[in-house]
Amino acid sequence: MSSRGGGRRGRPLSPEEKSLWRQVVRTLEPLPGRSLPSEEPEKPADPREEKPAPARKPMQTAAAALRPPPSLPALAPLDRRMRQKVARGKADIDARIDLHGMTQDQAHSRLRRFLAAAQGDGLRLVLVITGKGGRSGSGEGVLRRMVPLWLERPECRRLVIGFEEAHAGHGGAGALYVRIRRAGKGGWR
Repeated sequence: MSSRGGGRRGRPLSPEEKSLWRQVVRTLEPLPGRSLPSEEPEKPADPREEKPAPARKPMQTAAAALRPPPSLPALAPLDRRMRQKVARGKADIDARIDLHGMTQDQAHSRLRRFLAAAQGDGLRLVLVITGKGGRSGSGEGVLRRMVPLWLERPECRRLVIGFEEAHAGHGGAGALYVRIRRAGKGGWR
C-alpha cells in the first residue's frame, strides 16, 4: 500500500461519502509549496458491477464522536438534618470499613468491593475510615487525600450519591460518611 497517490485499498466510497469528502477538501488550505489534490472526474457506473448496497449504520458525525458521554449526576453531601441525626447517634451507619495500614492498591480495591457489596445489600449510609495520617511528617495522609478522589471517579460514582467528612465522634477528618446509590437508579448500574 502506497502512502502517496495510490490511495487506500478497500471498499469504494459511496456517492454521499465522495460528496462529503469534496466538501471537506474545499475547506482546506494546502501547506506552503503544496497543492490540493485534484478532484477526480466522476466515472460512469458500470452496470455489471452494481450490487445491492449492504445495510449500514448511519455514520457518526465528528461532533458526535467527540461529544463526552452523558455526565454523571453531581455528588450530593448529606443534608443538614441527616448529618445531625447521624452525629447524635439517632440515625444508623449501616456499615463501616477501616482502611488503616493498607497500601493504596489494597485500599482502593477493598473500597470498591465494599461499596459494591453495600449497594447490593441495599445499605444507605456507610463510614469509610481513612485515618488522619501525617505521622511520618509528610503532612496529610495518603489515603485521607486519595479516597475522596477515588469516590469521584466514574467506577465509584455509579455506587455513591455523595460523601463528606465525618463528625468528630465518628473519626472527624480521618473518616467519611458515604451515601450509597440504590442499585439500578439513574442508569449508572
